[in-house]
Amino acid sequence: MVKELKIRKATKEDLPTLLALYRVFDSEDDPHLGLPAAKEIFARIERYPNYAIYIAELEDEIIGTFALLIMDNLAHLGASEGIVENVVVHPQMQGQGVGKIMMKRAMEICAEAGSYKLVLSSNIKRERAHQFYESLGFEKYGYSFRIQPEK
Repeated sequence: MVKELKIRKATKEDLPTLLALYRVFDSEDDPHLGLPAAKEIFARIERYPNYAIYIAELEDEIIGTFALLIMDNLAHLGASEGIVENVVVHPQMQGQGVGKIMMKRAMEICAEAGSYKLVLSSNIKRERAHQFYESLGFEKYGYSFRIQPEK
């Protein structure tokens, strides 16, 4: 069934479905980004070089998404690096190979760009996600740190 899966860049018409899909990350009490704000942010993303949101589509239904940034680099002999974020597969489609196809596509895009690595960050509590990424060849490497800047 997932062999008919298409991976394409998201368009602004996809935003309502993407916003609903991103709620997989949230609890029911979490605030959600509204469509007007999402349109503004998406317009900025479209202007950003080598940054796109991709969707996985099966029979014209969006069932997964990921964001990919190909970042230019002065280090590593100028080789770019890929950063993948916001990987989501619709809960009813998990375990059917959708995530694998999406991540393989992200790897292909990075290879085509000459990237020397593809990195991602995953919440320490998401052990199933970690097993999934390791099954694709990702290695735990170093530590991920974060800070929430004061507003």
